[in-house]
Amino acid sequence: MRVLGIETSCDETSAAIVSGTPEAMSLDALVILSQDVHRLFGGVVPEIASRQHLTGIVPAVNAALRDAGVTMGNLDAIAVTHAPGLVGALLVGTSYAKAMAFAHGKPVVPVHHLEGHLFATLLEHPDAKPPFTALLVSGGHTLLLDVPEWGRYQLLGQTRDDAVGEAFDKVAKLLGLPYPGGRPVEQLAATGESPSHGHPHHFARPMLRRRAVIGDEDYYDCSFSGLKTAVLHAVRHADKSGTLEADKPSIARGFQDAVIETLVEKVYRAAKAHRRGRVVLGGGVACNGALQLAMRERFAGRGGQVFAPSPRLATDNAAMIAAAGLFRVLRGEHAEPTMTATASLPIPGMF
Repeated sequence: MRVLGIETSCDETSAAIVSGTPEAMSLDALVILSQDVHRLFGGVVPEIASRQHLTGIVPAVNAALRDAGVTMGNLDAIAVTHAPGLVGALLVGTSYAKAMAFAHGKPVVPVHHLEGHLFATLLEHPDAKPPFTALLVSGGHTLLLDVPEWGRYQLLGQTRDDAVGEAFDKVAKLLGLPYPGGRPVEQLAATGESPSHGHPHHFARPMLRRRAVIGDEDYYDCSFSGLKTAVLHAVRHADKSGTLEADKPSIARGFQDAVIETLVEKVYRAAKAHRRGRVVLGGGVACNGALQLAMRERFAGRGGQVFAPSPRLATDNAAMIAAAGLFRVLRGEHAEPTMTATASLPIPGMF
């Protein structure tokens, strides 16, 4: 089975070729065209993103086919992200995929972007397979899932406000760091010492009550808007005191420590409750080295395994869409001609 994947949900135009089976996948080609123009605006501008996809999708697909050494005749299916994301951006990918599938007589498989992130790690770690606990953390989503098998996903918890990646971006802006903010904040935090209890930059861990029990509304859920506000007050106080430049590493470290401790504890609760020995991280924030280290240290005592994608596969990419599409097409799934882009949609099979 050989699948072409197309990803245009936000600001990366990507195409990839994946072959094999869900048990043994091979990444034959991956092309990612990133739209750096959005750095000028400190965030993604939907109209610009859509226009850039129109410009880049044909070269990206052609490059992926060339890199894999295949033609359209060698493909078994075309997988494309159809939800969730920026509607205008998604329409570029879905329209192109349907037209190409019709022209070459291939089935087109709609793929949910977040299910793609679950499959991304599998491309590099064959043992990252169900059953496992999954944490999807990106600029738009923060989801905690139990995955008993591919195609069945139990939603345990999610953010009630800001996604983790969004919080990183906003804190980066407060600290005068470039967009996207995940890597700059992580790098700055690495230069500061971890603030101890009582230190003004030791921020409260949001929704992390130690006496919480299964069934409590906040047992698995997260919230980061209050943490972001605490950072805002810390920045304003340091700026007023004339110590902002010197305090930036400490503030960044305090913020990142609070985020990581919260996420690690939520994941540990879920894995323990569902008796999972494997944890899979997905999404752009999953490549945060401090998060990966803390997660592995937390699970080392109970013999758990933590799998995370490389930065190339953690970001939005078509390889993960092709991988999820391969799984779906082998189940006999394909899109109807009326398939279109959807801004918001639950992961198929989520309960």
